[in-house]
Amino acid sequence: MSEPSFLPEARAYRLRNARVPAAFLTGGVPAGAILDADGCALIDIVVADGAFAGLMPAGESPEALPAADLAGRQVWPRLVDAHTHLDKGHTVARTPNPDGDFPGARDATTADRTRYWDAEDLRRRMDFGLACAFAHGTGAIRTHLDSQESGGEEGAPRDQAATSWAVFREMRAAWAGRIALQAVGLTPIDAYATDYGRRLADLIADSDGLIGGVTRPTGGLHGGALAEIDALLDRLFGLARERDLDVDLHVDETGDPAATSLDAVARATLRHGYEGRVTCGHCCSLALQPEAQASATIARVAQAGIRVVTLPTVNMYLQDRRRGRTPRWRGVAPVQELMAAGVPVMVAGDNCRDAFYAYGDHDMLDTVRAAVRILHLDHPLAGAPALAGPVPGAMMGLPHAGTLREGGPADLILLPARSLNEVVARPHAGRIVVVAGRPITAPLPPYESLTGEAAPW
Repeated sequence: MSEPSFLPEARAYRLRNARVPAAFLTGGVPAGAILDADGCALIDIVVADGAFAGLMPAGESPEALPAADLAGRQVWPRLVDAHTHLDKGHTVARTPNPDGDFPGARDATTADRTRYWDAEDLRRRMDFGLACAFAHGTGAIRTHLDSQESGGEEGAPRDQAATSWAVFREMRAAWAGRIALQAVGLTPIDAYATDYGRRLADLIADSDGLIGGVTRPTGGLHGGALAEIDALLDRLFGLARERDLDVDLHVDETGDPAATSLDAVARATLRHGYEGRVTCGHCCSLALQPEAQASATIARVAQAGIRVVTLPTVNMYLQDRRRGRTPRWRGVAPVQELMAAGVPVMVAGDNCRDAFYAYGDHDMLDTVRAAVRILHLDHPLAGAPALAGPVPGAMMGLPHAGTLREGGPADLILLPARSLNEVVARPHAGRIVVVAGRPITAPLPPYESLTGEAAPW
C-alpha cells in the first residue's frame, strides 16, 4: 500500500472493505455495518469528484465502479493538530536548550526570536513545518504565534507581532486547499492591560485569528493574586467581545499545584457569557491538586463549555525535569477525569524541534500513538482517535475536518494496519495520504532545505 498507484485513476471509485474507527463517522455508522471489538466499522467508501459520495456496509458499493480492496485495513481521515507553534519550530540546532527544562526553553526562545525571527526566517521554517505535516496526513492546524510588541537585536528592531502575523497570512494563503490554518496571538495576558494589547487585539481581528496568551498562576484560590488575574482576564475577554474573537489560552503549564488559573479562566468565561468559545491548553497542575479541588475546577470547566487541549509528548518532556533526577510524574492534564465530566478534550503536537521540545516531525498520527501510551487511552482504544479528529475539528469550526462524512472532502490516511492495536504499535511510514480523492506525492522535506543546502539524495 505504499505506492500511490494502488488507488484507481477514475473520477469516481470505491474503497472496499475499509476499517474505520466509529469515532470518525460523525454522521453515524452506516446501518448494517459490522463493528469489530475496537469499535471500527467495516465499510465501503465511494469517492467521486474529490468528495465522499457514499459510506455503506462492506460489500454494498456499486459494482460498476473501479475499486481498491483494502482487505480490512484502517482508513482514517486526515488529522487535526489543534495546538502548535509553527513560528518556533526547527530552531533547536542553532539555539539549543542545554537543560531541557521550561526556564531554559523560555530563555533560549527569547534569544532565538530576538536574533533571527525576520520574515525570511519565519517563512522558511513555517513552510518546512507545514510540508512535514502535509506529508504525514494533517489537514488542519491551529498555531500560536509569539506576538511581542518588539523584536530584533539592538540597532535592527522589528515589530515582531506584525512580522509574524504577516508571514502567517502568507502561509495560510499559500497552503489553502492543502491545510486549513488558524492562528492565536501568544503573549503574557498582562499585555492586554496596555495600549499595545488593544493594538494586538486589532491585529488579530484583522487577521481572522483568536485572542490568546499565557496566564500567570494565581498562587491559590484567594487573595490579591486571584483579584489580579480576574482583572487581566476581564480585560482580555472585553477585547475579545468587542471584536467577536474566540479565546485560546496557555494555562497552568507547571507542576506547581498552587497554579489555579484554569479555575479563574472558567469563572471569567461564565462571567462574560463566553461559554463554548474558550480553549485552554496544557492545564498540567490540575493533575497534582487535591482531588476535591480538582473535581470542583473540572465541574466549573464543564459548566463553562471550555475545551481542553493536552500536549502529551511536550509536557512529558518538560514537566518535572531536573538534571540527574528521574521525573516522578508524566506532566499531563487529568484528561480521563475531564472527559468523564463532559469536557471536550483534544491531543495536539505543540512544539517541534525547538527549545521547548527537541524532537518531533509534525506527525499527528505519532502524537495519537504517544497519547494512547502516556495518557492510558486504551483498554478500550475505541475513543482515542476522536481526540485528534472530530473533537478538534469541531473546536476549530471545521465540520468536515477529522471526519468521514458524506458530502465532505475525501481526505484520508490509508494505513497498513488492520486493528487499532496495529496502528499504535508501528509508526506506519507506508501510509498513503489522500487529499480530495487523490494520493499526494509530496515527500517529507529534507532537513537541508532549512539551511539552503542541497540534499545528497
